[in-house]
Amino acid sequence: MFTSFSRPQWAVGFAVAVTAVLFALPSRAEPAPPYEALIESLDRIPITVEAEALLDAANARAQQARALPNPSVSVETENVYGRGPFSGYDAAESTFSINQPLELWGQRGARIGAAQAEAKVAALRRDQTQWTVAGSLALIYSEAEAASLQYELAVEALELTEADANAVMLLIEEGREPSLRGIQANSEVESARAAVDEARANRDAAFARLTAAAMLVQPVTAIEPSLLNRSPDASFQAMGNPLTVQIAEAELEAASKSVSVERLRARPAVSASLGVRRFQEYDTEAFTFGINVSLPLFDRNKGAISAARAEERAAAARLTTAKLQTQANRSAAQARLDASITRIRAADKGVASAEEAYQLARAGFDAGRISQLELRSIRSALISARNTAVNARLARVRAEVELAGLDDRAPF
Repeated sequence: MFTSFSRPQWAVGFAVAVTAVLFALPSRAEPAPPYEALIESLDRIPITVEAEALLDAANARAQQARALPNPSVSVETENVYGRGPFSGYDAAESTFSINQPLELWGQRGARIGAAQAEAKVAALRRDQTQWTVAGSLALIYSEAEAASLQYELAVEALELTEADANAVMLLIEEGREPSLRGIQANSEVESARAAVDEARANRDAAFARLTAAAMLVQPVTAIEPSLLNRSPDASFQAMGNPLTVQIAEAELEAASKSVSVERLRARPAVSASLGVRRFQEYDTEAFTFGINVSLPLFDRNKGAISAARAEERAAAARLTTAKLQTQANRSAAQARLDASITRIRAADKGVASAEEAYQLARAGFDAGRISQLELRSIRSALISARNTAVNARLARVRAEVELAGLDDRAPF
């Protein structure tokens, strides 16, 4: 933190203190695991577990689609317990048969192809989920770090305000300032103290979000190493189709295969039977053969076919949209990242200028050449500049997270 400002030597170590606040955290706090360690354990995050489970389910359905239809067994006895010559069991004719559904017209192949297409979609969505979660963790991590830095900055702002108030009180005691200035100074101190309380609450909430999002056992109390100060890799080049387009293409393929499945379901269902018939009266057996063909007179599956074709058109529209938006979104994200880098340079220069201005203003105030109102304005500009530097770094992280999501990679 900043050193005490109750004496004219307040400027000693000022730049070092600012650097410590912006680029370090208290050593007494137990830091959270590094961002790299968090993304290495993505398989524990519930949403990633869900995506992996959905992929397993899709693969299982693709495997099940290869199974042949089960045969049916039937036993039938005729000409028994009637009247006359059929009064007993002597004239019985008993038939044992096995009935096997036949998947003709390529029905089985279409069913397998549709299930495999759905599994491909699930695999791509699993990959997309991993990159999405990695980006979400990066954003939550950086927001927690920013909240921690803003709390430290609020504490330093309180110390600055208290130091200025002490200087005002000395001037009042010497009769160089009216008592009203003391009331104003005390009001500024209380306002700065409230800002500290608010920043502490924001920091604790951000730490809690990071603890929950990363499923950490120990609560986060500090962030180390810094993610806000890390520069994105400018040399990275996106390769191939983005996952968004790949998913849309896979969904279109799955929808097309679903149309084929529904069209083939309208074909007649065919089954073959083979059996043995026992003639009790003659004490002999004979084989039976049969073919069963359904007649699609009433249900021709027209509604399901129309629905599948509509879903295919919707998938084609999504693919077109994905192709049109992906490149535009990436260009916009890259522009935002470049702008954030420029903003950081400007913010850092603004901090340096504000620090120098405050040093001069405080020296002038102690010498009686600067009014309290001017000192307060310059101090507010310094506080604002330092918070702007933190927010600029947070904006860079957000831009990198957005760009990484479009490039199908983890941020940084």
